[in-house]
Amino acid sequence: MGTTRILILGGTTEARQLAEALASRADLDVVLSLAGRTIEPAPQPVPVRTGGFGGADGLASYLKDEAIDLMIDATHPFAARMSANAAQAAQLCGISVFALRRPAWLPVEGDRWRSVQGVPKAIAALGPSPLHVFLAIGRQEAHQANAAPIHHYWVRSVDPVELPLTVPNVTYIHAKGPFRLEDELALLRQYHIDVIVTKNSGGSATYAKIEAARQLGIEVIMIERAPAADMLAVETVEAALNHVDHLAPSLMKRGV
Repeated sequence: MGTTRILILGGTTEARQLAEALASRADLDVVLSLAGRTIEPAPQPVPVRTGGFGGADGLASYLKDEAIDLMIDATHPFAARMSANAAQAAQLCGISVFALRRPAWLPVEGDRWRSVQGVPKAIAALGPSPLHVFLAIGRQEAHQANAAPIHHYWVRSVDPVELPLTVPNVTYIHAKGPFRLEDELALLRQYHIDVIVTKNSGGSATYAKIEAARQLGIEVIMIERAPAADMLAVETVEAALNHVDHLAPSLMKRGV
């Protein structure tokens, strides 16, 4: 009887935790796929494949060539295209797939959120008066702020923004979460931030800025997620492990 070959589409903390939990199991052969957008990714507990697949068809070819039995979509909640490709590729190959998708943040009493769809709408929502803006959306779409050069931006990202913004007032902060509440409070006070622009990523690693904004009465322009790809989804690593345990025996019966 063969092993079950699993492809984890990663890039999140949860993907790494899941890979770590599965790495030592003799009945499983796990590969972790990373998009390659982070310059120095953390060491991973299983073999890693880096780079894109070439759309749904390219991913389907990889799944067939590597005899993958199960695919787990543990990409970032905003990697909507990759998730859609995963759903389509799994269907093309007739293999099992499910998503590990952490739940979105929900506003609580004291939050001042304005929900928008997409980064351009978030930048437009800043309005015509100059503001001190904490831009916490990652480096890929930071350039969208060029559309509203009247504001002073503090841009936080793990890696440097590749093409510097063309706005006259911008400060770059290179940092990687998890972030502590007291540090976020200090940052918002130090720079006299008027508004935070962020994505509804969910999870705990970057939630402290939301708590800090609540305490200081700062508005948050919250970029909400696009509709998720149509596949079964679980919200925790534990639930994902349970689902693997449920699926693996039936997948192994085919042999390799």
